[in-house]
Amino acid sequence: MTYKVVVSDTKVMDGETRAAVLDAVDATVETIAAKEPAAVARAVKDADAVIVDAGTQVTAEVIDAADSLKVVGRAGIGVDNIDVQAAVEAGVSVVNVPEYSVEEVSTHTFALVLACLRKIPTFDRSVKRGEWEWAVGQPIRRLAGSTVGLVAFGKLASRFAAKLRGFDVDVIAYDPYAPEYRMGDLDVESVTFETLLSDSDIVSLHAPLTDETRGMIDADALDRMRDDALLVNTARGGLVDETALYDALVSSDLGGAGLDVREAEPPGDSPLHDLDSVVCTPHVAWYSEESRVELTQTVTEDVIRVLRGEAPENPIDLETGWF
Repeated sequence: MTYKVVVSDTKVMDGETRAAVLDAVDATVETIAAKEPAAVARAVKDADAVIVDAGTQVTAEVIDAADSLKVVGRAGIGVDNIDVQAAVEAGVSVVNVPEYSVEEVSTHTFALVLACLRKIPTFDRSVKRGEWEWAVGQPIRRLAGSTVGLVAFGKLASRFAAKLRGFDVDVIAYDPYAPEYRMGDLDVESVTFETLLSDSDIVSLHAPLTDETRGMIDADALDRMRDDALLVNTARGGLVDETALYDALVSSDLGGAGLDVREAEPPGDSPLHDLDSVVCTPHVAWYSEESRVELTQTVTEDVIRVLRGEAPENPIDLETGWF
């Protein structure tokens, strides 16, 4: 039997690895640029499997339109762009790559923290203008002795917490779904969301985007944070109200922000880009050559398992909470 596999992302996935894995079955691969539900629905109508990135919407409309669809593979961790309920009800498996880019994202989070804290972009621009002046970065606070607050405590946050060891910082976390003993293993204190906001010098976001978490960093949350605190987001852009973030930064109610993910991607002409206190990267925390190959192999092999009638290794559970 020949299977049809539709792939919506060629940037994240390594084409050579994908081809090598799919050679294990009789499959044709069609690459699409569609992102919106109506276009995706047309593209997957006769597909047996679809592999998507974070920007491709697999809604109930898409599931209903796909007559022979057996599996949706998410090339990444978060599945907020997939209607998992509709898929399960239609008998369609949903798989992801839960261990994907844990090393890369935790490292990138640390890089954004240090870039913001040490004002690296500000100094870089200054030197390239021909200046040689330490004061352009004032004020700079010491990392040692500070408190780092983690919003959610899954695999990524846990790895970041491990990397913070040895830097003489206190680490606290808010996650209503993570057992306290898991935090205790890394000397992380479990606190309420309100306590995390008020006590942290650095707030790092690691939560998935759900109805519960969307816009959780709003004007009220930012008002609870310290005036010199840093906000770092390598999770999902929708967690942060960017208008409220801009207002907090220009009114000196927040010290700075490191953003790898945005409400809209690409973000266009955002006023945040005019602020020296904001360090931005283009949703690249996931990337290394190694993570790209690992991602492609893991998600494609699980898709093949489902097509063969086997149980996938990384199925999405409807009861899954935060990552």
